[in-house]
Formats: sequence, structure tokens, C-alpha cells
Amino acid sequence: MVKNLIKQIKLKAGFGKQEVEEYIAKPLFEDHEAEAVVKEIVESVRRNGDKALFEYTSKFDKISLTKDTIKVTPEEIDAAYSLVNSEFIGAIKIAKERIRAFHVRQKENSWFMAEDGAFLGQLIRPVDRAGIYVPGGRAAYPSSVLMNAIPAKVAGVEEVAMVVPGALRAEVLVTAAEVGVDEIYKIGGAQAIAALAFGTESVKKVDVIAGPGNIYVTLAKKMVVGHVGIDMLAGPSEVVIVADESSKPAYIAADLLAQAEHDPYATAILITNSEELAQKVARAVEAQLGKLERREIAQKSVEKNGRIFIVSSIGEAIRLANMIAPEHLELMVENPVEVMGTVKHAGAIFLGSYTPEAVGDYVAGPNHVLPTSGTARFYSPLSVDTFLKKSSVLQFSKQSLRALADVAITVAESEGLTGHAKSIKYRMED
Repeated sequence: MVKNLIKQIKLKAGFGKQEVEEYIAKPLFEDHEAEAVVKEIVESVRRNGDKALFEYTSKFDKISLTKDTIKVTPEEIDAAYSLVNSEFIGAIKIAKERIRAFHVRQKENSWFMAEDGAFLGQLIRPVDRAGIYVPGGRAAYPSSVLMNAIPAKVAGVEEVAMVVPGALRAEVLVTAAEVGVDEIYKIGGAQAIAALAFGTESVKKVDVIAGPGNIYVTLAKKMVVGHVGIDMLAGPSEVVIVADESSKPAYIAADLLAQAEHDPYATAILITNSEELAQKVARAVEAQLGKLERREIAQKSVEKNGRIFIVSSIGEAIRLANMIAPEHLELMVENPVEVMGTVKHAGAIFLGSYTPEAVGDYVAGPNHVLPTSGTARFYSPLSVDTFLKKSSVLQFSKQSLRALADVAITVAESEGLTGHAKSIKYRMED
């Protein structure tokens, strides 16, 4: 039984952050017990390399590895191809091309400008080596391979190393081969993140780590920031649907449950200005839940984090959505493009009744690695930029330096950095 799904609240003008937090805000990665465990794992792998990496892999994934068996071999890739059908490979190829085409448009070029004897610019270069994390175990996530590896390759990263825990799934290995992943390691969890960040005897360190994982993976990424770059800190998946009476309750319910089936901590929220729609969606969720294969997981998610907020207008709905800053925002309203103009914070925005979040997960083109837990206020989706870095370029002639010398000297001396000032004065006296 889905309980307490509809929150019978009418948002007043004064409705604000405190009320939002009461219903949907959750602490971001505040698990002190898990943090202590992850800190020990990360430090142990940093100090002891392969020895610690193999011990933790054996302990958590029940897999015995050695320096000779940690990497996926070409023979294992070939065997994986024999286990998948042509329909799957065809689907991956289509998804790959669509995702690549979208991300190619993100790539920036280096630029330069000349003015009065000065030459300035920005040099854009990819990192040398990227690590991507793909969840594993009993589930297979080929879409995670697509969404992480393709932007890295488009950026021009020379070496892309993938880590995946647990039993190897053929779908994941085939997808990795299709998108050109260079190395695949049979490791996961916090120990895999530490290995990528610091390197071991068997794992070469990387410059950037991308890809979602459980709380242990996320906490490990948080701990290694500064030693490597990361894409973002991602929590449980979430969707907010803003809908009016023009929307079909069955579509809304299906999209709420699609999010809820991820895990018991996923969040699925409907915000509507129609009490009648709210009631119909609640009944549709109940009906569809009984037919869902992952209904036990979805029901826990809905009962814990599912909400239907009734508001006075669609404008008020968007105001609430902006407070939440969701990972996925679906605008199932009569004029979604017009409403989109008022959206300030969202990882990805899905317009209209025929743009379910699920199509974005697999084949639409935009990346599905998105900011969660309100971090869409300052984070962006994983992109080509995740794997690029920028260097400023400066060149001055003596004449162009002279034109700015007095300004630079004045600022340097105001900071008490007379050595800086003198480094310019010497050149002016020469």
C-alpha cells in the first residue's frame, strides 16, 4: 500500500526553504560510519597498493585477483560478444552515435587575440588519462559506459580506464569495446577509486575520475579531490514532474515509478495545480506498482520519498521545483517551452508528455550523469568539459609591458609585494 503520497498542502506566498527541506531535503553524504570505513580503505590502498586493493576486492566482491588477472583481456572481450545478440549491439551503436553527436557540439577550441604588442589567449587540452566508474555486480549498466566514456573520447583523452566491480557482464564489456575504452579493471568500490587516484603496481593513476556509484564510491571520490579531478558528487536519483490537467496520469505515474525503481533512496515528486490530477496519479501509481518487476524497491522509494505537492499555479510549481533543484525535471504542461523559461535549477529538463526521463537515460544524446540533491544550483551535467583543462597564454613585448608597467607596479606595491614590482621595474630600466 502506497501511504501518504499526496501532501495536502497549499503553497502560500510565504512558503519557503524550511518547508521544502521538511519534505524532500536530505543530508548530502552525511554518513559518519561509512566515511570512517572509506577513509581507512582509501588510505590503505594509497599506502599498500595492490596488496590492499586485492584484499578489499576479495572481502567485498568475493573475487580473488592478482596482477595478472586484474585486467579484462581481449579474449574476455571476444567471449562477451558471443553472449550478446545483434539487437543489443545495434542499439548500442545507435545510442553511441547520438550521444557522440551531442557531445561533439560541446567541444571548445583554443583561442588567441593580439592587441598593442600583447598576445593573449586560452589553450584547451584534454587530460592525459581518465578513469570511469561503472556500477556492477548483479546489474549491468551499459548506459553508464556510454555516458562516461564517450565525452572523454570526444575531449581527446588518450587513455580511458574503466573500473567495474563484481561479476563481469557481457553487455558492459561489449559496450566498452564499442566506445573505445582502453583498459578495464575488475575492481570496484572505494578501493577502485583510490587505485585510480593514487595508482598501484597494477593500476596506473588517472587525472580525472567520472561516473556514479554507491555512497562508498561517492565518499571516496570526495576524499581524493585535489589528487585528481572528479565530475561531481552524485547522490540517489531523483525526478520532479511539473504537470497540469492536460497531462495523462498514467504517463506521470510511470515516470515516477521509473525513478523509484532505481533504489529505495530514490526520490519521485509530482507538483501540480490540479487536485483531481493528483488523485488520479496516486491511483495510477498504486495500480502500476503492482505490475512492476522491481515493485519492492519502488514501493519503499515511493513510501519514503514519493510526494505529490498540490500548488496554486504552475508558476508556483516552478518556484518549488527551483528550490528543489532536481536532477531530472519533467515539464508535462500545455506549453512546456514557455514554462522552461522560468526554470533556474535542474540537471536536465524534459519537455512535454512524450519525453520521458528514460529516453534521456539511454539514447536521446545528452548525458545522464547529472547533479543530484540540490547540487544543480551549482553543478552541471557530465560533459566534454569534465575531461578538459584550460591554460592561459600571455606574451608581451617591451613596449606593451611598458604601457601597463605602472599599473602593475602600483597594485603590487599596494599588496606589499615589492619583489613583484621590482621584477617589472628591472625590465623598464634595461
